[in-house]
Amino acid sequence: MPSVTGKNAQAPLVLAIDVGTTSVRAELYDGRARSVRGTAAAAETPLETNADGAATFDPEKLLALTLGVIDEAVQAASTEAGDGFKIEAVAIATFWHSFLGIDADNRPTTPLLLWADSRARAEMLDLRVRLDEHAIHARTGCLLHWSYWPAKLLWLQQADPDAYAKTKRWVSFGEFLHLRLLERAVCGVSMASGTGLLHQNDQRWDTEMLVTLDLEPERMLPIANQGDAFDSLRAEYRTRWPALAGARWFPAVGDGAVSNVGSGCVTQERMAMMVGTSAAMRVAWRGERTAIPWGAWCYRVDENRFVLGCADSNGGNLFAWLRDTLRLPSTRAAEQQLAEMAADAHGLTVLPFIAGERGPGYAAHARAAILGLSQATEPIQILRAGLEAVSLRFALMYGILTSVLPAPEQVIATGGALQKSPAWAQMMADALGRPVVASGEREGSSRGAALLVLERLGAVENVETMPTALRGTYEPDADAHKRLAAAQTRHRRFYQRLVVEEQPE
Repeated sequence: MPSVTGKNAQAPLVLAIDVGTTSVRAELYDGRARSVRGTAAAAETPLETNADGAATFDPEKLLALTLGVIDEAVQAASTEAGDGFKIEAVAIATFWHSFLGIDADNRPTTPLLLWADSRARAEMLDLRVRLDEHAIHARTGCLLHWSYWPAKLLWLQQADPDAYAKTKRWVSFGEFLHLRLLERAVCGVSMASGTGLLHQNDQRWDTEMLVTLDLEPERMLPIANQGDAFDSLRAEYRTRWPALAGARWFPAVGDGAVSNVGSGCVTQERMAMMVGTSAAMRVAWRGERTAIPWGAWCYRVDENRFVLGCADSNGGNLFAWLRDTLRLPSTRAAEQQLAEMAADAHGLTVLPFIAGERGPGYAAHARAAILGLSQATEPIQILRAGLEAVSLRFALMYGILTSVLPAPEQVIATGGALQKSPAWAQMMADALGRPVVASGEREGSSRGAALLVLERLGAVENVETMPTALRGTYEPDADAHKRLAAAQTRHRRFYQRLVVEEQPE
């Protein structure tokens, strides 16, 4: 959707805050979900990783960055809209699955563990022995995997028992932000749905999981509908942000959910294909209850909508790693070379698991591999093979989702990595063997968060009817599709040999 000047913005005004893996962003939206020109602010997030599989943020540093971004956005909005303007609501989107412990004074007892933190591999395997994973998945929509809370909580009990004992509550970053800024906080059903602890159809904490983890319900915040908002901003922040003094702060929503909403993928007619740092394919729709197919995950947009999908931990991060490691030419030059190469002409097979594997196989010990290298192999060929490998993973995801849902009318390409690489978007269409439509929304996640709040405020009747910008279609090439289908067979064979049959030591 086009942006609008502050003077032409229509009430109510919503500040959307998007806390992501690579950056924190904030931007003002008007009552028609149009971004207010000149109000965007952003800061890069300092993710901490190591060879053991850690992927964490310092929650205090991330909080300070978020407050600074809010400062910039509110000041820019004041300049753009003029003095005396008021922001009616605040929408928050943040990464699913991540959490930290806090004490009685809302101080962190642990780092913020990101979904990509894979140190709970042993605890994941232990849970798979102790529990019926199929039954757990059918209720919670989550497999017993290290990316979710259960394995990480067990790992923390052993890795840092003092911090675990000092923890009063376990929260996502969205709730941590609320507890610092407001007088109270709740856990919105969307964030709860990505923990691995929520009964998706009943919208309550899953009893068997809590008992298995010896986790008292009091150590979790109460689950709330996405419309349960607070306007109790602490005095120091009312002084700091006068425009937010009376604003209603809505519960945080999972990043994948708002991405679907912002790109117009909120019915079964549209499937979102997202490549940011990681990769995901998702379908969202209204429904009271749903069956959850094995191989896919199921979370919630809100109490009225599900989001079903598959995800992998490897997307734009693989592109960036290959580009930097191989010392490839400028983005424009590399893009041209990628586009000129024929599909699967390099003779390589890449298992793209530099950050491990999530869906659809959820192999605990998966690692990346490049097979078929020779002295004649060129760096750009390795990049092309890596991007094709991610495209083949999307073809697998598409097959799983369309085995239980009708084939969508459109597949919408979203996320910064795909938006910056038309050559990669074309590979996606060739791998799927069907057209892929590029989203024209610059900030789909923050727009989606704003849209959900505008729906609650009554400014938008429902998000399903809101128009969404599109910017062109990638038609599949029949010969490329045939070549990639053959590559898929080779990819599956090596996946079985190098991932499934190799057991961890």
